[in-house]
Amino acid sequence: MRRILRDLKILILANLWLVPVLAGLVGALFYFVAPPPPMHARLATGAAGGGYHAFAERLRAELDKQGFTLELVESAGSADNLAKLGKGDVELALVQSGQELALDTEARDRLAGLGVMYREPLWLFTGKKVKFQRLADLLKLRLAVGGADSGTQAVTAALLGANHIEPANYPKQWQQLGGSRAADALIEGRLDAAFFVGPAENPLIQRLAAEPKLRLVSLRRTPAYLARLPYLSRLEVGEGMLDMARNTPDRDIVTLGPVAVLVAGESFHPSLTPLILEAAREVLKNGSLLDPAGSYPAKPPLSLHTLAEADYYYDKGLPILQRYLPFRIASLADRYIILAIPLLVLLFPLFKAIGPIYQWRIRARIYRWYKHLREIDQLLYKGDLPSDIAVEIGRLEKLEDELARVEVPLSYSSELYELHMHLRYMIERLQAVQRRNVPAE
Repeated sequence: MRRILRDLKILILANLWLVPVLAGLVGALFYFVAPPPPMHARLATGAAGGGYHAFAERLRAELDKQGFTLELVESAGSADNLAKLGKGDVELALVQSGQELALDTEARDRLAGLGVMYREPLWLFTGKKVKFQRLADLLKLRLAVGGADSGTQAVTAALLGANHIEPANYPKQWQQLGGSRAADALIEGRLDAAFFVGPAENPLIQRLAAEPKLRLVSLRRTPAYLARLPYLSRLEVGEGMLDMARNTPDRDIVTLGPVAVLVAGESFHPSLTPLILEAAREVLKNGSLLDPAGSYPAKPPLSLHTLAEADYYYDKGLPILQRYLPFRIASLADRYIILAIPLLVLLFPLFKAIGPIYQWRIRARIYRWYKHLREIDQLLYKGDLPSDIAVEIGRLEKLEDELARVEVPLSYSSELYELHMHLRYMIERLQAVQRRNVPAE
């Protein structure tokens, strides 16, 4: 057992040079080729109190369970969110579908859709006495079309534009007003009608649904709108869906609406995709008043290209390792398993060389002694030995003592014993010469 341990010790010591080489290769590969993904991102959310911000708060809380920090950045709306993505101020943004179509192709190609989070219905509330059949009926009313540059204004402008009602021809009594300001004006009677965009559960929508002075109206000709505005979707809202106590709406209605899309910029790390989407799925798993449970997140609109990681998630779910391991560990393992292939290509010739190098290093312990023996042998052959042979004999005997302390593995012992024999043989030859040179008395 002691002999085995000694051989193992020799083997390790003879190959210690591999430690810095391997450490350098692995360190360089991991640092330069596959740096760990960041555990922080910024998300543009729109104004505080809006539907985007409410969803982002829930998403942040879910990601916090994984040790991931999601920083919420308030904005003026979808258009502002896209601008922040383009400038690199944020890595993620919630954007109303259709807004990306306003970008040029180059700017749009720098963005990636991670997925649809939920549908955003367009709600048209009017006063109880207002008569409404088509959008053209709004021309004579005091109408709020949504705040400037807001998602609500973008949708209403698209619907009105389909009816050839362009912003330049809006009646003077129409106002760029949205959110709580529009709601207050509508309830107080300073407006006859107002458009709003947001989930049915949004506190502002619920406030309007509970107001007895108001009525939620249905949009007609939805197939015609969808044919012209494919980024919108048709939503059926059943009687009493928003407020059963007040029976809002008072009949089944149909409306249209975009979807809320989670969009990533160029600075977003793709490996974070399954983490973000799984957190969104957890937040949205119970559905909403209009979205069935388990419906979202879903694949993003075709107007945005999708990251390969998002395609994999929608097709197959979470990567295998992330189903059982914390995200940071699983994501690193996923990347490094792939990177192990080129690493093995580099290491194969290195490990192949271990045997010959080890053999050379062990034999070097033995063969270096032969150098001196060879020098003495040449001197004997030429007859050029120093006059004081006793000094040379003493030197060889000292080497013989040192050689006794040399350790080699058992498989190399025969070569060590041969060196002992050769050294003893050379000492005896020198002693023979010494005796011949001693004059007879």
